[in-house]
Amino acid sequence: MTKDSSKLSHVGADGSARMVDVSSKPESLRTARAQGFIRMNSMALEAIRLHQIAKGDVLSVARVAGVMAAKRTADLVPLCHPLLLDDVQIDLSLDEGLPGVRAMSLVRTTGRTGVEMEAIVAVSVALITVYDMAKSVDRGMTLSDISVVEKKGGQSDR
Repeated sequence: MTKDSSKLSHVGADGSARMVDVSSKPESLRTARAQGFIRMNSMALEAIRLHQIAKGDVLSVARVAGVMAAKRTADLVPLCHPLLLDDVQIDLSLDEGLPGVRAMSLVRTTGRTGVEMEAIVAVSVALITVYDMAKSVDRGMTLSDISVVEKKGGQSDR
């Protein structure tokens, strides 16, 4: 093991990947917000607005997909702790300026580790669902700028 690897939270003494032990941390309210965008042509945006996408109500389905994804984050991210989530909110809004859809997530839990990954996964899957549902109108859509914009709780609020 190198000196630098001893400071890495997800690396064991032998250098192998491991889940961080959070058992000694106190439980606290933890929240995270994430955002992202999907850009598309104006025809696709208008079809979503007018509920003319053959697969159904794009924003409603994408919102549910985002919530479901947040709840399954530990199944997707190998070293992520499985968490009981207290709240998952997904806000999707049409934006003529992109043109496209803006996604925001808010995730809350009372626990020993944060919910940033759940917030990012929620936004990502919501936007992927928009792509899946509207790809018949625009196969050139792009997802971008997916990021954590706020984290509260624990030792490192930001």
